[in-house]
Amino acid sequence: MVILPITIDVNQSQISVKELLSLVLEGKEIVLTEGSIPQACLVTMSKEQPPLSTSRTPGLHSGAIWTSDDFDQPLPDEFWTGSV
Repeated sequence: MVILPITIDVNQSQISVKELLSLVLEGKEIVLTEGSIPQACLVTMSKEQPPLSTSRTPGLHSGAIWTSDDFDQPLPDEFWTGSV
């Protein structure tokens, strides 16, 4: 069963933030649009996963990523022109 999101045009809707929160807490996904262009999606936050600011551990994968010595050197003209 696919649950379609509720689409709300912010230019035409008078719905309050409290009403939006109530819908989200019921498990509904809400897409906010300007006209027909989607701008934001409101979904409930998982209670099992802490916010990113508390779930990251600095240095956890130390040494797993490296950068080449010429990383910040200009790219050759061939890269930009597409000629090899």
